[in-house]
Amino acid sequence: MAIEDRRARERAERHRLILETARKLAESEGWDAVTTRRLSTEIEYSQPVLYKHFSNMEAIAEAVAIDGFGELGEALRAARTSAGTTESPLIPMAQAYLSFARDNPALYDAMFIRATKLRFAAEDTPAPLQEAFGELRDAVAGVSGERDVDTLTEVLWGALHGLIMLDRGGRLRPQYDAERIEMLATQFLLTPAHNVIREATASNPTVSTD
Repeated sequence: MAIEDRRARERAERHRLILETARKLAESEGWDAVTTRRLSTEIEYSQPVLYKHFSNMEAIAEAVAIDGFGELGEALRAARTSAGTTESPLIPMAQAYLSFARDNPALYDAMFIRATKLRFAAEDTPAPLQEAFGELRDAVAGVSGERDVDTLTEVLWGALHGLIMLDRGGRLRPQYDAERIEMLATQFLLTPAHNVIREATASNPTVSTD
């Protein structure tokens, strides 16, 4: 039993080493630099050893992506739980999302840009993906009103992703990050009923908002 336990630990350690090395290379040199040959050189294991853990590079990138969703979920959870009881967690969560993507560009690519076989919004969606989405959903649920929570969460997710990609391409003014996040969160805080009241107030200042 002791030998089996040791082998299991060694296999787990190799598995983790492969993923950590792939991620490190991707962040420093880009995903094109991450090949099974390069990985085998870096970790000093033969390519057949790598194939005992992962069938191909796509499988390695997918495993890295799943780890990334776990980390993103933790970052969003920390932002949500740190928000005060009287404030919406949408702004700190949006900030946490953008910070995560900026601090881990290659990891974010593995999660959202690279083609993978990972399925979203499906019965076999890996748990870390569901949990990361669930953190955003929990924040949106509190301000969704009569709007569909899942659809509204997808819109928020899409908006955050769009901000990341535009920022990467140098299409956004960097000094207005905080303003963009605040405006985005404000739109989600406004339920359809709030919008009606706001429009009525704008056209007729005597309308009460109480």
